[in-house]
Amino acid sequence: MEERAYLAQYETRLQESLVSLCTAYDMMGGVLLENDDIESKFTEELAKPYLTDAVREYRAYPEAAVAWAGYMGMAVAKLWDVDFPAYQQVVYADLLGPRGFDDMDERIVSQVLGYALDSEPARQIADMLSNCAVEALTMIRHEHIEPQSPRAYYVFARTVQVLYRIGASMELFLLGYTKRPVFPGA
Repeated sequence: MEERAYLAQYETRLQESLVSLCTAYDMMGGVLLENDDIESKFTEELAKPYLTDAVREYRAYPEAAVAWAGYMGMAVAKLWDVDFPAYQQVVYADLLGPRGFDDMDERIVSQVLGYALDSEPARQIADMLSNCAVEALTMIRHEHIEPQSPRAYYVFARTVQVLYRIGASMELFLLGYTKRPVFPGA
């Protein structure tokens, strides 16, 4: 039970930190925009294949291993909003670029989000997700976790899931979604 509590606290701290960071850069409105459909797509279908690739790439490219989850969250949120049948059918392999994991970010930016790779929106997204990845990696380092331990894996998995949520929330925010009380006056 202690380990679960630790992981939940870590995840909450990281998520709050990244929401604040994204809000400071006007990429979020101060709250995490959440959606059960988008979250379940990650936990049920995308997490396992993504983590397989990300763990393999982590040693050489830690920032990409973390940040690409944010791009994946943005892609799923975009498809959920504009093409629900496509959202329902998307699998991890659909999000990979021609070079697989290596250019997943470029594939998502150009073909799912619809931005030219040299455009200002593409640069802003890249900068934001890079900043989020650096913040997350700094937080991991400050945890002083034994490398290649079970705890290291679970912290990394939670970090990836938070980045996915951050990416999804950024895209929902950019699409004009806001968080409102379910009941008026609440």
